[in-house]
Amino acid sequence: MKEFIRSEARTETAVLVALITKTQDERKTAEYLDELEFLAETAGAATVRRFTQRMDGPSAVTYVGKGKLEEIRQFILDEEEAEREVGMVIFDDELSAKQLRNIERELKVKILDRTSLILDIFAMRAQTANAKTQVELAQYRYMLPRLQRLWTHLERQGGGSGGGGGKGSVGLRGPGETQLEMDRRIILNRMSLLKQRLADIDRQKATQRKNRGRLIRVALVGYTNVGKSTLINLLAKAEVFAENKLFATLDTTVRKVIVGNLPFLLADTVGFIRKLPTDLVESFKSTLDEVREADLLVHVVDVSHPDFEEQIEVVNKTLCDLGCSDKPQLMVFNKIDAYRWTPKEADDLTPATRENLSLDDLKNTWMARLGGDCIFISARERFNIEELKEMFYSRVRELHVQKYPYNDFLFSTYSEEGEEL
Repeated sequence: MKEFIRSEARTETAVLVALITKTQDERKTAEYLDELEFLAETAGAATVRRFTQRMDGPSAVTYVGKGKLEEIRQFILDEEEAEREVGMVIFDDELSAKQLRNIERELKVKILDRTSLILDIFAMRAQTANAKTQVELAQYRYMLPRLQRLWTHLERQGGGSGGGGGKGSVGLRGPGETQLEMDRRIILNRMSLLKQRLADIDRQKATQRKNRGRLIRVALVGYTNVGKSTLINLLAKAEVFAENKLFATLDTTVRKVIVGNLPFLLADTVGFIRKLPTDLVESFKSTLDEVREADLLVHVVDVSHPDFEEQIEVVNKTLCDLGCSDKPQLMVFNKIDAYRWTPKEADDLTPATRENLSLDDLKNTWMARLGGDCIFISARERFNIEELKEMFYSRVRELHVQKYPYNDFLFSTYSEEGEEL
C-alpha cells in the first residue's frame, strides 16, 4: 500500500527593519512598523521579530549599520538552527540597487522593501485587465533601476573591431551587449507596450464616463482600510469586496445612488498609504481619473486609528499631487464605534494628549473647524447614516443645480394627495 506524504502550506515568516531618525522618532517608527506588519500580513507573511536602529539617516551601503546587520544575520542563523526558518527581511523604506545587493550578500535571504511589498499586494489583489496592466507597469518601473546581473555564466562581450580601435579583445568581438542590457531593453519594450495598452483603456474609460449622463459624480477617497467599500455597499446596496486588510479595493467601482429624489454617481477608489511609491501613483493615474473628474470628494477617515491626523495629511498631499485639492470636500469620520480614549486623572497636571481626547472633544474640534462639511459615523453599525444621506443630498443637489440648471434628472416627489413636495 502506498504511503502519501501530507504537505501543508506554511506561512512565510518575516523580520521587519526600520530606522529611528531626527525626523522620525521612536513612536512614529513603531507606528510605521505596525503598518508594515499589517502589509506583511495582507501579503501572507507572519512577523517574528522587529529590528530598529537610531541613525542620522539610512546608510548608503547597507541601510542599517554593520553591527545591526550582523545582529539580524545572527538572529536568522539562530532561527535556522532552531528549525524556524526566516523567509524574508522587509525594510520600511525603499532600498537602492546597491543596498539590495549588499544586504542580500550578507543575510542570504529574500530582501523586500516597503515598495516591493505594496507592489506584491497590488499584484495579488488585481482582478481586472486594467488593474493587472497598471500593476505590471509599476513593477517594471520599480525593477528597471534594480536589475542585477544574474547571468553569471555569461562574460561581457566586447564590441567593436579593427586593429585595437574598438574595445573588443581577441575572441570577444561580438554584439557588444551584456545580458543585463538585453534585459533592460526587453523591459523598456514591455513598458512601452503596457503604456499603450493603458492609453487604450483610458480612452475606453473616458468614453464610458461621457455616457453616464448628466449626473453629479462623487468620489470616496481616503487612506487604505478606512471603510470606503463598506460605505459604498451601504449607500448603493452594492456588493463591493470589503475586508479588514490593506488595499482590499484596487479597481474603481462606480454605482448609482438615489437619495430622496436625487440620483448621483458614487465611486469607490483605491486607498492611499504613507510612503506610497511614486511609480505606483504614476501607473494608477487612469484609475484615479475618477477622482480628477469628480464634482465632490468625500474624504473618509478612520477616527479610531491613533494616527488618523497624519493619514489625513497623507491623503491631502496625494490629492494635491493629483491636482484635486481645490475640489469641494466632505470629511466623514468613520468607525466611531471602535474609538477608544483614556480620561486624564483629576490630579494629572500634564498637558492632554491625543489619547486623552474623548469623541465629543474631537467632534467639537473638527466640526468647529469644518462647519457643516464634517460628520461622524459608523458604516458597520449604521450610526448617523441618515444624517450622512441628508448631507449628501444638500451638497449634491447644490452642485447639480449649478452644473445642470435645466434639471434633467432631478425629478420631483409627490405626496399621497398628488401635491408636489
